Amino acid sequence: MSALLEVESLRVTLPSSRGSVRAVDGVDLAVDAGRALGVVGESGSGKTMLSRAILRLLPSAARVDGRIALQGRDLLALDRRSLRALRGREMAVIFQDPMTSLNPVLNVGTQIVETLREHFGTPRGEALARAATLLDSVGIPEAERRLRQFPHQLSGGMRQRVAIAIALACEPKLLIADEPTTALDVTVQAQILDLLDSERARRGMALMLITHDLGVVAGCTDEIMVMYAGRVMERAATRTLFAATRHPYTRALLAAIPRLDGKAHEPLAAIGGAPPDPARPRPGCPFAPRCACVQSVCREARPPATAGAAPGHEVACWREEAMAAEGAES
Repeated sequence: MSALLEVESLRVTLPSSRGSVRAVDGVDLAVDAGRALGVVGESGSGKTMLSRAILRLLPSAARVDGRIALQGRDLLALDRRSLRALRGREMAVIFQDPMTSLNPVLNVGTQIVETLREHFGTPRGEALARAATLLDSVGIPEAERRLRQFPHQLSGGMRQRVAIAIALACEPKLLIADEPTTALDVTVQAQILDLLDSERARRGMALMLITHDLGVVAGCTDEIMVMYAGRVMERAATRTLFAATRHPYTRALLAAIPRLDGKAHEPLAAIGGAPPDPARPRPGCPFAPRCACVQSVCREARPPATAGAAPGHEVACWREEAMAAEGAES
């Protein structure tokens, strides 16, 4: 049985004043209904471009190669009208900053109602009642009063809950959340993540959670895919990835997470150097210039994805076996 979302050999190339930029470079992934995939990496690693390619929201000049299928339906073959009908109803998205994704001149109720009327033709009175129910389900108190308010009258956490309510309005089969907690404080972050996880489980939808922080996806995903320079560095079940990390980049991301038991005033761990220039690709592993375990082969040839510690664990590193041995000794 095929997965709900399937991506095969996806490549996204964007034109720039400095030449073509390969933003996504040969990504494969699959997400089943009711499952959550975390996509992790630094800024510029290709996470958002991957999600935009799946949603078909890339600039018209972008070139997309490969295959993207939702329930076996080829998304790259759909025309604009078919895509408009699909977005919101079959797949929905939550963006990083709700102040830019919500319309500032329309109240909250209107923005939810227009989604229901567009996809289902729901009568306005019924749509308003449904909108109030949605706000209540995502933890917004006094839902009927909030429907009359505008985005600027709500806190950051409330605005993000409204964005989630809009995304869930049409019961999508796939929800893509692109850095949904970045602009929120820690307490609200946890609430939003718990909300997304509970709604995924209750509705049986697939969730693709994009973030730069491995700590964010630790407790609410089934699988994690680590990206760097548009490529997949490591992929594994969440528990496997944290218990048996094999790629130096993944280990560096883990080391950069602040620890509660860390000493006062102790400098935080950081990854030295800078991400590669996408307009000037180099041979070999893209992480080689920043890797503490680099060898000559790392600079010469691109490492293939090899089997890691458990079924479904894939690692693109020439030193995977050595990293596994080091992990077993530690």
